[in-house]
Amino acid sequence: MEPKTSPDQVPAWIPASGHALRHAGIHFDAVRVIGLLGEQVAYEIMQFTDFQAGPVVRSRIGERSMYFLLPPGSAAAYRWPVGAEALVREGAAFVGVPALHGLTYPLDWRSLPTAQVPFVEPELLFELMASVVEGDPRAVR
Repeated sequence: MEPKTSPDQVPAWIPASGHALRHAGIHFDAVRVIGLLGEQVAYEIMQFTDFQAGPVVRSRIGERSMYFLLPPGSAAAYRWPVGAEALVREGAAFVGVPALHGLTYPLDWRSLPTAQVPFVEPELLFELMASVVEGDPRAVR
């Protein structure tokens, strides 16, 4: 049985069914991380946040990718490591967003947005990425 979600708690940018393209920088910024690196970063942030990381979309289109959804206007403040790409309003990038329930292939949620954690915390994501990509000792572990 799938959990019930009040319509008041579902962000307007999440489609009711299937999936939809959303312009990055409007409702959220995104950081795309491709392949196994994306899987590792998603694993690290999920572990660190006790599975309350905020919205992370997994795409199975071409090379598998993770899209970490950050507050709008926040991704450009960081110099993301090699392997990560910030998708912001100026870049005219679009991100596929799946519905919370039902058939959404080839997209799904690795971590859902919640009322308490509506976005991935940009600084935490940056520090964890530095830890995974560069082995940076300053990073959170």
